[in-house]
Amino acid sequence: MATVIMSEKAPAAAGPYSHAVKAAGLIFTAGQLAIDPATGQLVEGAEAQARQALTNVKHVLEAAGTSLDKVVKVSVYATKLEYFSDLAKVYTEFFNEPFPARSGMEVSRLPMGSMFEIEVIAEK
Repeated sequence: MATVIMSEKAPAAAGPYSHAVKAAGLIFTAGQLAIDPATGQLVEGAEAQARQALTNVKHVLEAAGTSLDKVVKVSVYATKLEYFSDLAKVYTEFFNEPFPARSGMEVSRLPMGSMFEIEVIAEK
């Protein structure tokens, strides 16, 4: 049976979804945008957006009782492939070797005009 996870430190869900779901000993997060939970607004700049989206992921994982160290898979959606160099600049602030598996995709648009949306799968 799946358990719903919600974090008070991450931005409120903007639709009918949960921040994360725990199932089969894994945590599956919803995609996190670069929304500052204090203001409800996107932060500005690609590096800042990557950092904020990853911070939001971190808060969701903490609410689930796990951490970034337990992440096994990261999926990154970006509106331009060029933004992945900005992501790389902050990625090691959040993840250490051995790095989790990662997929990166360019998409035409993201909610609120965000440059990034990041979701992860983590062990409990």
